[in-house]
Amino acid sequence: MNTWRRCLCFLLIGSLLAPAALMAQSLTVTGRVTLLAPSSRSRLADNSNVVIYLTPLQRIASAPPVKNAPELRRYQLVQKNKRFVPHVLVVPVGAEVEFPNRDPFFHNVFSLFEGKRFDLGLYEAGATRTITFNKPGVSYIFCNIHPEMSAVVIVAKYPYYAVSNAAGEVTIGAVPAGRYRLYVWHERCLPEALSSLSREVDLSPGSTSLGGLRLPESGDLLSKHKNMYGLDYDPNASPYPTSF
Repeated sequence: MNTWRRCLCFLLIGSLLAPAALMAQSLTVTGRVTLLAPSSRSRLADNSNVVIYLTPLQRIASAPPVKNAPELRRYQLVQKNKRFVPHVLVVPVGAEVEFPNRDPFFHNVFSLFEGKRFDLGLYEAGATRTITFNKPGVSYIFCNIHPEMSAVVIVAKYPYYAVSNAAGEVTIGAVPAGRYRLYVWHERCLPEALSSLSREVDLSPGSTSLGGLRLPESGDLLSKHKNMYGLDYDPNASPYPTSF
């Protein structure tokens, strides 16, 4: 009888601990995105820079620590050849992002959008400025000298996100099992199109795929942005200032 009682006790304890153990499991979640051309709705060759992120809908156990976790990484948005690299950068809340100038001329990086408003001022080749992104949101980054330069910094509240590669592949590591809301972002898609793709997903060891997502592009939505003063860029201004 004592043996049966012990077995029953172990079974009861196991049934109570099983959900917690499941929640603590670290999953690798995958998906694929396809960008569609604005007019023909045909598939585009480059499906990169689509951001997929997951927001927990319930209290979840912390995932096991992983090497190169977001909070341990060093983030940079490099200015090189009059471009920002990478073009899309996703960081956790509180991350510091460096803006090194690796061009042989001056830049003036700024953002006036809701994610983070800042002006790094004019700074020379070889110099670096740093900004702390302390709240969730989307920041569109520009140079006040070179209108062709643009980038996006997305600050995520939770560390469950990824940016698609050219093939449209997305991989999110170290995701605890549980229920989430999936969000999608891409700079050339209208907000209502992105909102229609949001949905709830249940993730478990037997269900780690987000499936396929088709995103209709609407063209470059920020092609004619203003400078940091809200004015058009001066086409006659010197593009490479040599002094302050």
